[in-house]
Amino acid sequence: MTKQAYGQIAHRHIEVNGVRLHVAEQGEGPLVLLLHGFPESWYSWRHQFAPLAGAGYRVVAVDQRGYARSEQPASVDAYTLLHLVGDVTGLIRALGEESAVLVGHDWGAPVAWTTATLRPDLVRGVAGLSVPPLPTLGLPPLAQGRERYGDGFYQNYFQRPGVADAELADDLHASFRRILHSGSGDRPRGSGGDGPRAWVVREGQTLLESVPEPEKLPHWLSEADIEAFVADYAEHGARAFTGGLNWYRNIDRNNELLAGLAGRPVEVPALYVAGDQDMVMALIPEEAMRRLLEHLAPKLYRRVTLPGVGHWTQQESPAEVTAALLDFLGQLDG
Repeated sequence: MTKQAYGQIAHRHIEVNGVRLHVAEQGEGPLVLLLHGFPESWYSWRHQFAPLAGAGYRVVAVDQRGYARSEQPASVDAYTLLHLVGDVTGLIRALGEESAVLVGHDWGAPVAWTTATLRPDLVRGVAGLSVPPLPTLGLPPLAQGRERYGDGFYQNYFQRPGVADAELADDLHASFRRILHSGSGDRPRGSGGDGPRAWVVREGQTLLESVPEPEKLPHWLSEADIEAFVADYAEHGARAFTGGLNWYRNIDRNNELLAGLAGRPVEVPALYVAGDQDMVMALIPEEAMRRLLEHLAPKLYRRVTLPGVGHWTQQESPAEVTAALLDFLGQLDG
């Protein structure tokens, strides 16, 4: 496992549970493991490496199974939450550590929350960005999204074999540009109203037609950033997004596998950070959000709401997210 320098960040591959995972790491000290979401990679944490490492932490961001530079198992069944939790626990051991603080964004948040729930012996603390802890441990059943938003709700749209895969892989630059812009707090309000809305593909649209081409990139996203994501995904060709989409194709299976643990709280210290323009805020009403955090994260240290910030929390508001993480880590180590 040779390391390749990337500035002060080192890159390597580690085999965990029979899957070759790419990791980026910097610093020494207690382990902070960063878990990205869809459609992202280790690069979505680019702003957090130096500050966290400089504060005395070993920062590791992994391309989770199926994503970016990591291996893509062929079977859809290889992407359940139990597989993903196994990857995290295996990675902690493979890194030579006994425990970690987990920080997850988007899909990475359910992985972090679930790992903390199932293996509190390995998790010193957990931070969820965008997605709070949910009673199902994973995401709500697909029937709920279909009932509320129709078959065009993005999670349901992703179930169609090969459809979203082909649309997203056809033009990687356009896919990242459109999706990152449309989910951000910088999207034109004329295309989404005054507040965040669910991602729904209307009848007759393709997936990318449901997210308009931006006139310009938001201030937090550069052409170089787009290129970095494209480079991470390009090696998988026509299957560039299939691994990540397979996570969605296990939503109902996750709920079946983890049914016996539904409603189980996270019993380790926790932090929750989200933007007030995040689509998740449209999916979960405020009163429901308060109840979720109260009942499922009884050791919640703090809830941070970032004004004007959309779904890409740590990319859109890096200084504020990093400050919240350092404050939380300081409490754990204090």
